[in-house]
Amino acid sequence: MTDRIRIEHANRVTTITMARPDKKNALTQEMYGVMANAVNAYGTDDEARALMFIGEGDYFTSGNDLNDFAMSANRQATDKDELPPVVQFLHAIKDCEKPMIAAVNGPAIGVGLTLTLHCDLVYAAQSATFAAPFVKLGLVPEAASSLLLPAAIGLANASDVFMTGRILAADEALRMGLVSRVFADSDFVADTQALAAIVAQAAPQAMRHTKALLRTQTDKVGETMTAESVIFADQLRSPEFMESVAAMTQKRAAVHP
Repeated sequence: MTDRIRIEHANRVTTITMARPDKKNALTQEMYGVMANAVNAYGTDDEARALMFIGEGDYFTSGNDLNDFAMSANRQATDKDELPPVVQFLHAIKDCEKPMIAAVNGPAIGVGLTLTLHCDLVYAAQSATFAAPFVKLGLVPEAASSLLLPAAIGLANASDVFMTGRILAADEALRMGLVSRVFADSDFVADTQALAAIVAQAAPQAMRHTKALLRTQTDKVGETMTAESVIFADQLRSPEFMESVAAMTQKRAAVHP
């Protein structure tokens, strides 16, 4: 188990902390594997009634560790057990029948944003921001976000977010409907923990049924996730991605002929 993911259990709440602050909580395949196992374990633990994702330090997560993903881009899988850890994690959050909370304590970039779309409650600190700069990296939306983001904030807003890669402040994300509530930075941890406790105290079966009724497109989400992943994997091997990463490393604008 990696120490870059911290899993804690208290008062029937499971908290998954992305704990790689020196890299802005950028996620590696190893980290995804630990989180996938934690989400699956939460789903079968009758004592755990709520799950909360949060980042350590100033970031929720800056998204995928691009070097780690570039190295794993050629990995092939033949069945679900052999899927890359990131895909196992996406299956886990898609299939989780119990409430999940995103406590967005800072910038949520790439998968940091798309993860929130699978959470039932999204709370943001006032200083939190959201961005999905996939096209800037020569990549495409993932985690079924091409379906879920337009459903959450409308096609025009989703197109603006995806096609420009622009940054949303917490208040704008709240107005769009991406975020449930915004809290002052100084009160954020205490406020989100209090709300998680409220969720954890609710009747568990009623909570499962409520989530199922609210999320009726599970099959469509799975189909979209699979379609995105094929294109995403192709783009990871593309000249566009290689140029985008090189440009980022060299602190210059990418050139796409």
